[in-house]
Amino acid sequence: MKASLGVMEEARRALDAPLFADVAGDAAVSFEFFPPKTEKMEATLWESIETLSPLGPRFVSVTYGAGGTTRERTHATVARIARETNIPAAAHLTCVEATREEIDAVANEYWDAGVRHIVALRGDSPTAGTAFQSPEGGYANAAALVEGLRRLHPFEISVAAYPECHPDSADATADLDNLKRKLDAGATRAITQFFFEPETFFRFRDAAAAAGISAEIVPGIMPVMSFAAVQKMSAMCGTDVPPWMARLFEGLDDHPAARQLVAATVAAELCRKLYAGGERAFHFYTLNRAELSYAICHLLGLRPQAGARAEAA
Repeated sequence: MKASLGVMEEARRALDAPLFADVAGDAAVSFEFFPPKTEKMEATLWESIETLSPLGPRFVSVTYGAGGTTRERTHATVARIARETNIPAAAHLTCVEATREEIDAVANEYWDAGVRHIVALRGDSPTAGTAFQSPEGGYANAAALVEGLRRLHPFEISVAAYPECHPDSADATADLDNLKRKLDAGATRAITQFFFEPETFFRFRDAAAAAGISAEIVPGIMPVMSFAAVQKMSAMCGTDVPPWMARLFEGLDDHPAARQLVAATVAAELCRKLYAGGERAFHFYTLNRAELSYAICHLLGLRPQAGARAEAA
């Protein structure tokens, strides 16, 4: 098959290349954070932003809890980034447990705060194990949310993509159809759920192109902070954790420094192979810690840029 031959050729180029020797530093990166719950967590978040901002990210995004549980903290964090730094800030927004009027009001508040980029998501049910249900008077799904945001302001809009299929989708074809609806509604790009093998992304990229999707699809990268946590998150979102990862992280629970070195190596190698396959944009799920993402970006050839710092604009 054409897709399989393409993947083999991309893999061959990656395997033949000297380790990171041919990475030109031309990748575009973005980083995802979550709103802090405590003063200590807030300090850690801002230390991470200060560490990563010299790499010149094209944006940083801040997540949003189910049912608006972090609405105020998300807004405060995004507004502070927009107010105090030179980094474009993107706010997550979901359809969960809110009417269209309530969601539109939040979006208007972001616009008034200088935020021009929204990550538009359907969101998951706030009750674990239950299916998502659109609230009465709410947006039915992410495509409807994108349409609503487009009516309000000329936002830049990112949406989610699922290389291994969203758990709620009937099959991969239905999942791609849903992605196309979101992009056709006016989204700018898609950012993928995390995955751990480059072939997973390449197969999805080929399938998306075959389905008529031409918008940018950015691979989402999850450096492993805790292997147990990654296993739990992966089970919830349908991401495959290959057996070799379990072997690599075995016995490292009591050796956090060694675990961090292994995690950086695994994620950097994934990025190297994606880069060899033509990808030049990466979105890092930082979990509010900078070290792993910074190390991976360094291996991708990125270096601090003059003036690209988290300081008052």
